Amino acid sequence: MRIGTSIGLIALGLILALAVRIDLGGIDLELIGWILTIVGIIGLIASVVLARQARPVVRREAEYPPPPPHPADPRYPDPRY
Repeated sequence: MRIGTSIGLIALGLILALAVRIDLGGIDLELIGWILTIVGIIGLIASVVLARQARPVVRREAEYPPPPPHPADPRYPDPRY
C-alpha cells in the first residue's frame, strides 16, 4: 500500500464514520469507516517506514578507457595551421 492509497483510505473511512448517516439494514457504516481509517493509518505508517529505509548504493570499480577522439571534420580546416 502506498502513501496515496493510505491517505485515501483514511479519508474514505472518516467520511463513512463521521459524515454518512444512512441505515443499510445489517451493515454498520460507522464501524466500517473506523476500520478503514485504522487500516489506512497502519498502511501510512508502514509506507513511511519503508520509504525511509536506506537503499544500497552500488559502486562500480571498473575503469573504462576514454572514448576515442572524434575524426576531424573535413569542412573545417585544422585549427593548428
